[in-house]
Amino acid sequence: MTHHLHIKNMVCPRCIATVTQVLTEQGLDVKEVKLGEAVVAGHVENLAEVDAALHQHGFELLQEKDEQLTDLIKTALLAYQRELEQGTMPLTTSVYLSEKLGVSYQHLSKIFSQHTHTTIEKYLIRLKIERVKELLSYGQFTLSEIAYQLQYSSVQHLSNQFKKVTGVSVSDFKKNPSIERLPLDNLE
Repeated sequence: MTHHLHIKNMVCPRCIATVTQVLTEQGLDVKEVKLGEAVVAGHVENLAEVDAALHQHGFELLQEKDEQLTDLIKTALLAYQRELEQGTMPLTTSVYLSEKLGVSYQHLSKIFSQHTHTTIEKYLIRLKIERVKELLSYGQFTLSEIAYQLQYSSVQHLSNQFKKVTGVSVSDFKKNPSIERLPLDNLE
C-alpha cells in the first residue's frame, strides 16, 4: 500500500532532494518524489508532524483536492515554460494543461482563480517575467535573445509586459541590481 502526499512550493530539483530528505528523516519509506508529490509506502501516522517538518523548509502538505489541483497546475505551467524555452512549440496553454491534467480548462481556470486570486494566464506571465529577470541578471543574453527564447512575439511585447508586471523598465532593472527576483513559490 502506498500513500500520496501532495506538497506545495516544490519548484526545482533541490526541492525534490530536500523533501526526500525530510520525509526520510520522519521515518517514512519514500518510494518516489517529484514536483508537488511524494509517494511513501504504508500509512502516514502523523501528518501534522510531517507537515511541521516540511514547513521548516518552506513546504506544506496540501490536503484539499482543489489545493492539490492548483499546485498541479503550477507545476504543469513550469513544465510548459521549460518546453517553450527548449524551442518545442507546445500547444496553447489551455490545451496543454487540459491534456496534461486530464481536466477541462474551464474547470482548471475556475479552481486556480479561486485559490490564487489570479488567472492562469497572469500567473504564466509572472513566471515568464521572473525567468526574464533571471536571464537578465546573468548578463549572458541580449533582450532580443531572451524574447526569442521565451517565444515573445517581439522585444517590445516583452518590454511592455516586463514594465507592467514589475513596475520598472528592463533598462532600469539592468541598472539597479537591488530589484529583487521573486521565488517561484511566492508568485500569487
